[in-house]
Amino acid sequence: MGDTLELVLILLASAVFVVVLFRWLHLPPLLGYLLVGVAVGPYSLGWIPDTSEGRHLAEFGVVFLMFSIGLEFSLPKLFQLRRAVFGLGLSQVLLTLGAVLAAASLAGAPWQAALAVGGAIAMSSTAMVMRILAERIQLETPHGRDIVGVLLFQDLAVVPLLILIPAIAEGSGGLAQRLGFALAKATVVLVVLLFVGQKLMRGWFHIVARRRSHELFILNVLLITLGLAWLTDRAGLSLALGAFLAGMLIAETEYRHQVEEDIRPFREVLLGLFFVTIGMRLDLGTVAENLSLTLALTALLVVFKFILVASLARLFGAGPGAAVRTGLALAQVGEFGLVLMVSAQSVALLDRDFSQLVVAAMLLSMLVAPFVIQASDKLALRWSSAEWMLQSLALHRVAAQSLATERHVIVCGYGRTGQRLAHMLEQEHIDVVALDTDPERVRGAEAAGEKVVFGDASRYETLVAAGVARASALVVTFADTQLALRILHHVRALNPALPVIVRTLDDADMDRLIAAGASEVVPETFESSLMLASHALVLLGVPLRRVVRRIRDVREHRYSLMRGFFHGGTDEAEDPDEAREPRLHSVTLATGAGALGRSLEELALSELGVRVTALRRRELRMISPDPQTALQEGDVIVLLGTPEQLAAAEMRLLQG
Repeated sequence: MGDTLELVLILLASAVFVVVLFRWLHLPPLLGYLLVGVAVGPYSLGWIPDTSEGRHLAEFGVVFLMFSIGLEFSLPKLFQLRRAVFGLGLSQVLLTLGAVLAAASLAGAPWQAALAVGGAIAMSSTAMVMRILAERIQLETPHGRDIVGVLLFQDLAVVPLLILIPAIAEGSGGLAQRLGFALAKATVVLVVLLFVGQKLMRGWFHIVARRRSHELFILNVLLITLGLAWLTDRAGLSLALGAFLAGMLIAETEYRHQVEEDIRPFREVLLGLFFVTIGMRLDLGTVAENLSLTLALTALLVVFKFILVASLARLFGAGPGAAVRTGLALAQVGEFGLVLMVSAQSVALLDRDFSQLVVAAMLLSMLVAPFVIQASDKLALRWSSAEWMLQSLALHRVAAQSLATERHVIVCGYGRTGQRLAHMLEQEHIDVVALDTDPERVRGAEAAGEKVVFGDASRYETLVAAGVARASALVVTFADTQLALRILHHVRALNPALPVIVRTLDDADMDRLIAAGASEVVPETFESSLMLASHALVLLGVPLRRVVRRIRDVREHRYSLMRGFFHGGTDEAEDPDEAREPRLHSVTLATGAGALGRSLEELALSELGVRVTALRRRELRMISPDPQTALQEGDVIVLLGTPEQLAAAEMRLLQG
């Protein structure tokens, strides 16, 4: 027991240290998990042995990864990206498999091993690439859509490849029969689960959700995920296929987003364990003996995938710059490639030394991927002459929108917050130039006559074209601290005196943003809590003037520009008018109350300047009750008025 606890502590300490380091370096944590596995594994420091129990536990990481992919799977999304998914994605996977099979045939290697390696090389890192694109706000750009489409097809292609690899590992005899049997089983399972399971899933989730227990809800998700994985495993298929189907079924219910949030901690921890076990399998001695071959294999892999994907993207209608960015983003091998390599090794389909070199090349390609993607804009400009023209045209459109305006407000981000802000500014006859990177949103807003143009506000050239030197203010409406810091850096260089208002989710980054040059930072959760508190205080009977003063005091503590905004002669601490402010007051009609049996109209409380806002009768609550309502014993009447008016109304209700 002591040895087991020691191993767990070593693993946890190593993982925490490396993941903190990678977060600080803005690198994907999964690379940190891989390095932890390499460092503490049996082929390096030897702190943790590579046991079958650890590998079996790590399989659950793949299960939850496939479950998450199933949650993201939707027919509308597939239809929307059909060109990228079934055109670009399908072509990329098939051509990669064909190229590896052709190379294996020339080298005299077995086609079964080549098929497994080709399938692995065809994969790219969904987790890494999607996260980087989201951070760079490029998911809705032309190259972002192509990348998402290819990644979606690759994720789907993993399912048949996981069925195929064990089937071809049993030898060539009766291969067609085994493949046919495997596909038949998969088809039966898919049909039964998708057509029968969908109704059962929704009904069962309704039953569980009505219990209103968060623990029960999480247990139910785990039961369904692992239960379907077990069913497909018993049917001779893979655990991952069952988890994928579970995600697909839940994705069709209204509980999808809640499930996604609840399952994330399990997925991240177990997926991290999976990457640790992958790293533990890497023999650094074998790699060191063949270092030049490993580096050459890495370079060959990255260059091959880049050329193939970029060429296909160009063939399917992407611009030169978008094709280069797509190729660079998908040039690495991803987590599912490692899953397929593990599957091939487990059925003895690959030679150990060869698989070590291939896995090492895959890991190296993943390590360099973030740096390659970060440099993709510069590389696209350097390698594509047409990209200069496209960038110039985009900047020209931004400049044309802002050229005739001065003292305007630049709105960075035209989502819901940006649109509401722009509309309010326009009502005050203040010119607005809005920048957004979602082409569909820009197209729709432009068609409606709104002043929004496609442009990345975090780029120096875009801000120059938007007229930042002539603007009167700049507002960052999206809650992304890193992009806001980049914008502030450019604004400080271009127009240091320009007031910049930045939106953020909470007040954790306020000091950083203000230090970077923000004139004001508006924390979303902070402001929403102030609004909730103000409404609650008013409903509890606190005079409105006092509530406003309380909010002002809180804001003064955080917002320097708010100081003095609400000050005036009527805002003294001892406010003589406060006693005359309207407030809420409730009166309970007990036995003997004078108002019993009389209607609200008959009582004529409005003559006293009091309004009846609500009436509660046992479990029933009536808002603005009908004047003909006759009052009964036990009724609670909610009144609105000044203290003097409320006192008179209470006397009339109780004494008659």
